[in-house]
Amino acid sequence: MKIKKKLSQHRRDFTAIYECEHCGETEKSRGYDDANFHQNVIPEMKCKKCGKTADESYKPIGTRYPECMQV
Repeated sequence: MKIKKKLSQHRRDFTAIYECEHCGETEKSRGYDDANFHQNVIPEMKCKKCGKTADESYKPIGTRYPECMQV
């Protein structure tokens, strides 16, 4: 899965539309805007339709705030 569009964000909590790179299925879900979430959690999300996770071409997006900043 990858983030297709962020719908809202408050501090580091956000709601986004995630899209499967394999079948194009989308789903709305919450997330946390830190490096761990973008680099480890999102690529391991399984698509509810095809059951696949991100492939090797997945590139995490950056966070809105620097890691060291307390928001």
